[in-house]
Amino acid sequence: MFRCASCGAFNRVATERSGVPTCGRCKRDLDVSGAPQEVDAEGFARAVSSSPVPVVVDFWAPWCGPCRMAVPILEQVGRAQAGRLVVLKVNTDEHPQPSAQLGIRGIPTFIVFRDGREIARQSGVLPGPAMERWIASASG
Repeated sequence: MFRCASCGAFNRVATERSGVPTCGRCKRDLDVSGAPQEVDAEGFARAVSSSPVPVVVDFWAPWCGPCRMAVPILEQVGRAQAGRLVVLKVNTDEHPQPSAQLGIRGIPTFIVFRDGREIARQSGVLPGPAMERWIASASG
């Protein structure tokens, strides 16, 4: 399953297809790399509530050093798990509502959602392998 960065729709993509897949809803090219996607408060809420696969959300801010340290880790996890989970990023400076609603007090905070529910939370960045293990165990 892949989330369209343009319209937010989830798309099932056959692995044996050639060419660039397109979104079933908006018909734009679909990124199937698994790279983390920036979302606003509305995109976050829609993705978490409707995703058929686990969603890992990074609550971050541009001025946060540990948040920047997490970028390559999340990039690697997203690409390695492409289609099996979705990685989203919420900039807490630009979109404070989700972090306030979830009671997030510090960043970076990472939350794994499944079936619209929070199933795991990690405040602070872990070293690469530990973060990868945490995401793998939390996303099942």
